[in-house]
Amino acid sequence: MSEAAGNRCALVTGASRGIGRAIADRLAGDGFRVAGTATSAAGAEGISDRLGGQGGRGFVLDLAQPDGVADLLRAVSAEFGAPAVLVNNAGITRDNLLLRMKEEEWNAVLDTNLDGSARLCRAVLKGMMKARWGRIVNITSVIASLGNPGQANYAAAKAGLEGFTRALAREVGSRSITANCVAPGFIDTDMTRQLPEAQREALLGQIPLGRLGQPDDIAAVVAFLCTDAAGYVTGQTLHVNGGMYLN
Repeated sequence: MSEAAGNRCALVTGASRGIGRAIADRLAGDGFRVAGTATSAAGAEGISDRLGGQGGRGFVLDLAQPDGVADLLRAVSAEFGAPAVLVNNAGITRDNLLLRMKEEEWNAVLDTNLDGSARLCRAVLKGMMKARWGRIVNITSVIASLGNPGQANYAAAKAGLEGFTRALAREVGSRSITANCVAPGFIDTDMTRQLPEAQREALLGQIPLGRLGQPDDIAAVVAFLCTDAAGYVTGQTLHVNGGMYLN
């Protein structure tokens, strides 16, 4: 069990698959009571099936809906107590060249990836400040630093989230609350497995370690940031990309 976990609640969004699933599973294994979210009832049920034996449960959440965030926090707090850890992992893409991008494609990504994450941060802060301990980890992306054609909305949202996290870290540090970002590179998930072989090989050529990342690579860094050992790390963006981007 993690030294920080105890009986604390960790709220992980987008926990039904991919990176979010690996993070939720790792934190549950470290002893946190994990409240994981999915956008569908089936996804939430799958989380409950996975984590129920470790005291966790799945919840339905649409990050773009402000009322949904308030309803989620009430439900999670009633069952687990106020979250001590928040991992904002859930996000969407609506890729298109900016010249062709529709207003709704831009707004959907900003509403979910930036505004939704900020709403959740605001919602958990009262409990963390009362406890005088908290860990906020926002999952961003290497795209926030590199840029990527067709993803101006996604890059803007993730870069905005990094700036938001730095400001938040300054606001809440005096209460022993840390706020950091983890920026994955290209991770071996359902999405990257659908890439044509030539595109996949070209991508691998840009990564000094010569492989795509695994969801567990991200989960390990997030788990560290949720411990007492990471108590002097705040306002940072930790890049986990196999050397694809070096800052």
